Amino acid sequence: LRKNVEDFTGPRERSDLGFVTFDITADILNGKNGLQTFWSKNTLIIFDWNVKQLFLYLSAEYSTKNNALNQVVLWDKIMLRGDNPRLSLKDMKSKYFFFDDGNGLKGNRNITLTLSWNVVPNAGILPLVTGSGHVSVPFPDTYETTKSY
Repeated sequence: LRKNVEDFTGPRERSDLGFVTFDITADILNGKNGLQTFWSKNTLIIFDWNVKQLFLYLSAEYSTKNNALNQVVLWDKIMLRGDNPRLSLKDMKSKYFFFDDGNGLKGNRNITLTLSWNVVPNAGILPLVTGSGHVSVPFPDTYETTKSY
């Protein structure tokens, strides 16, 4: 779903606002469903002695005529040690607004959604891990209009 709405945060121009509903199925612990881990090729260990939690996030990446690269975080979740590392989420809605600074969502055929995560250690650096699976989503050519009552 995509609307063309007035953006009051900048110049008084209309911008695209996208609403995304999605499903996520991933096995973070075992690296299944196209996701990978950064520890070792043979030993997949996410929650070792130095891992406090994972910060999971779903991002959208796309290009427009004004910007070669646009990246927007749509959803996030904190996974604590002991939580089920197998995600099976259905009909999830984006947690954050999906605003484009113009009209770059209308008719865009290559918006790529990627699940990534940061490992939050007890001590040390914060490594970033990007899943190897990506999904490209086409956006419609028309705007959704709101009903006035």
